[in-house]
Amino acid sequence: MKVLEQSFLVVGAGKSGIAAITLLKEKQCSVRLYDGKADLDIAQLRVTYPVLADVEIACGELRTSWMEEADILVLSPGVPTDLPFVEHMRELGKRIWGEIELAYTFGKGEVIAITGTNGKTTTTTLVGQIMEAHFAHTDVVGNIGIPYTTVVSRQEEDTVTTAEISSFQLETIEKFHPKVSAILNITPDHLNRHHTMENYVKAKEAICSNQTKEDVCVLNYDNTYTHAFIKECPAKVIAFSTKEELEDGYYYKDGIIYGHGKAIMKETDMNLVGLCNIENVMAALAIAEAMEVPLETTLAVIRTFKAVEHRIEFVATKRGVDYYNDSKGTNPDAAIQGIRAMTKPTILIGGGYDKGSEYDEWIENFDGKVKLFVLLGQTKEKIANCARKHGITNIRMAETFEEAMDICIENAKEGDAVLLSPACASWGMFKCYEERGEIFKTIVNAIREN
Repeated sequence: MKVLEQSFLVVGAGKSGIAAITLLKEKQCSVRLYDGKADLDIAQLRVTYPVLADVEIACGELRTSWMEEADILVLSPGVPTDLPFVEHMRELGKRIWGEIELAYTFGKGEVIAITGTNGKTTTTTLVGQIMEAHFAHTDVVGNIGIPYTTVVSRQEEDTVTTAEISSFQLETIEKFHPKVSAILNITPDHLNRHHTMENYVKAKEAICSNQTKEDVCVLNYDNTYTHAFIKECPAKVIAFSTKEELEDGYYYKDGIIYGHGKAIMKETDMNLVGLCNIENVMAALAIAEAMEVPLETTLAVIRTFKAVEHRIEFVATKRGVDYYNDSKGTNPDAAIQGIRAMTKPTILIGGGYDKGSEYDEWIENFDGKVKLFVLLGQTKEKIANCARKHGITNIRMAETFEEAMDICIENAKEGDAVLLSPACASWGMFKCYEERGEIFKTIVNAIREN
């Protein structure tokens, strides 16, 4: 297939869709844009994005002729792959790509691909900084907020790209072939999109579907799903564990991280907190090893690396109360890591958009730390019922985020912590988890000390 001669239909007028259009226009490919929003202001879209000036755009219902005339459908990550028009194009024999596959097709250099239910952004950011410290040309892209397609045109043959890849993006890969991949963990999430846990696991495992034993896949030895995948993985596996002493991998014991049986660094050498971040650091060490980065370079970056925004991020101490922003804790497993990282009596803010999750394991990990549970959003009653079942009765409901913050500020005493770790997506109340976290930080920073 000569890609440049194909006709493309890009779906989604958001950041990823526009980036895909821009790349395809640069390559002088035939391209159209479709968005399912019937009320999309096409004229304003063209003003906002001049690259669309001469691109045919349709919204609402997709024309049959457009489906028939396109060779390759490029889906933005938020577009489900089982929509009727997608299924129809699949039946027509059309290729179904995502933005990741498109970028990889035109990209240069070697790729590191990182996925997992939790820890992706922290690990990707850390690995990206390690690569930058060693290689001349590097990019950090993907689900981290930078569309892969935006960097392709500037890439060199020696570019090392570190990509955070979501399960949504992995549904639409075809030839995507990273030199090093990592599946940090797999726990229930996005079941409203994938429908079954089996589908979700399959999507995650696809990250190494094109790898061979010449490549490396980093896997979590302690996670049920990734542990089971070790024997099936087509790539060479480097594992990490916080529970087992691995002879040929990385493990954590008594405050020290070991690699291949040798002590590498102390937990106290890191700025990051929580067992989840120890796992992220071990994954980064394994990836750096696979990329042949000198250990001293890797350790120098790890020692100075600070938590990414919105992930167990310390915001401020106000009136003797520590405030932590874990807005990126958008599922129960991520929120477990948030509460585990707390060492003080904690007022916990939870709740949000319902992705079909269950909350028992999260609440079982409160371990007596949660002095007040403040709930809001679509899931507040569901979570409250679950909490009561586990003996948690000090619960307050809030109708708005501002009300939830007022409750926290009013009830927090010197020596306490307030943690925003919702275990739910932000949709419905906020555009994204970043907006939720920013509002949290704005309110915290405005608290007067008197």
